Amino acid sequence: MARAAMSEVRGGAVVTGAGRGLGRQIAELLAARGHHVLVTDVDAASAQAAADEIGRGATAMAVDVRDATQVEAARDAVVEAAGRLDVWVNNAGVLFTGPAWEQSPEQRNLILEVNAGGTINGTVAAIEAMRTTGGHIVNIVSLAGLTAVPGEAVYAASKHAAIGFSLSTLQDLRLAGVEDIDISCICPDGIWTPMLHDKLDDLASALSFSGKLLQPGEVVAAVAKVLDKPRPVTAVPGWRGLVARLGDALPGLGLAAVPLVVAQGRRTQRRLLRDGIPS
Repeated sequence: MARAAMSEVRGGAVVTGAGRGLGRQIAELLAARGHHVLVTDVDAASAQAAADEIGRGATAMAVDVRDATQVEAARDAVVEAAGRLDVWVNNAGVLFTGPAWEQSPEQRNLILEVNAGGTINGTVAAIEAMRTTGGHIVNIVSLAGLTAVPGEAVYAASKHAAIGFSLSTLQDLRLAGVEDIDISCICPDGIWTPMLHDKLDDLASALSFSGKLLQPGEVVAAVAKVLDKPRPVTAVPGWRGLVARLGDALPGLGLAAVPLVVAQGRRTQRRLLRDGIPS
């Protein structure tokens, strides 16, 4: 699909996990850009409330991303409404903290099925719709997809799987001669969304508080940037991505630095508990 033609007349867009937080703001971005946006969430009421507030013709659908049939139904609905699918954003995610041996099998499975399986389901469904028209798939991953994250081992595993799948699938598309479907991974540091609001007194999540707590708008800006100029991986902020990759390349150094980084995260948690959450 010609990019110029796509920019003149916008088609449909799907955002998973868009009933609140980051996903909702991404849906607002896409609606503002002229896309017919389908807001999806496992909570039907949240999805509908978000679509109503976004306006601009946004619609809603309850979707459990673990269920490929539900994901495909969302794809078909937006194609029917808008004529084609331009953008699919896999944003839905869950987080439980603590060592893997302290998590229940149900918790571990949910993390992997939503964060990794949901990304796979959404990406595959989107590719099927984009084969003749082209499009862009944006997968919201995490810095946890680039390096080790103590206290979030299963979450990190799910995000490593998501980024490995995304980059491998992008290579498969190119080897198959498909040049007009892009896949971009956004890997943000800790984002001040409802996912972290309840983690201030959770020592196992300290690493998520060790850098700059991002506002959702900063990640939305990164999404907007890759939609205009696709790139496979974008870390937010960029310097944290470099640090994460260094720790991954030199695991001994990364392990040695972990106590210092965790201590910084715990100081931030205590400060936020004392001073209140940022606006």
